[in-house]
Amino acid sequence: MVKKQAQFPANLEIDYPGAQSRLKTLFRGILVLPILFILALISGGGSGSGNESAMNESNQQMLQSSGGGIAFGLFAATALMIVFRQVYPLWWFTFNLELKRFTTRIGAYILLLTDKYPSTVDAQSVHLDVQYPDVKKDLNQLLPLVKWILAIPHFVVLIVLAFGILGATVIAWFAILITGKYPKELFEFVVGYQRWSLRVSAYAILLTTDQYPPFSLKK
Repeated sequence: MVKKQAQFPANLEIDYPGAQSRLKTLFRGILVLPILFILALISGGGSGSGNESAMNESNQQMLQSSGGGIAFGLFAATALMIVFRQVYPLWWFTFNLELKRFTTRIGAYILLLTDKYPSTVDAQSVHLDVQYPDVKKDLNQLLPLVKWILAIPHFVVLIVLAFGILGATVIAWFAILITGKYPKELFEFVVGYQRWSLRVSAYAILLTTDQYPPFSLKK
């Protein structure tokens, strides 16, 4: 009997939008600026994106890491708590999770996966879940020191796939302007990339699981 592999304790689903506004799509790079400014304030300055750079992959990577400064600070603080105290306070986990949800909503808006302007509270069409860990039971006390090394193969693959995501977003932008819809196959590819990235983040950055992420775009 084949043993079914346990579901990874972090997952992302984004509702397919159907018809989208051509006008909002055309000016997406400008419309996103206010919420990017809020994110920059939260993350200690961010990267100062403009309307052109808002659509490129380097800015998307900034969003996925919740801003360079705060991402490193959260990772370092979490690692220290796990290594020296074997704790991951629920309020700390909740803050990390909600910040990740917020940045993912912004990323989905930039990548044209939704027409809904990113909310600071509501999930909207972006459903992101990360399982809260039992630190002493589920997490190795010393593994946070080397997880970023173990995840390097994933980082390499994600960087390569990022070029495909950029191309898919450009194609989708033109497709929405012409047809009013995001091509379903491209949508699934981009969401799959976001899902893969989330699982790597849960493992190597948020440090919520010791389960090694699958090399997969699927659920």
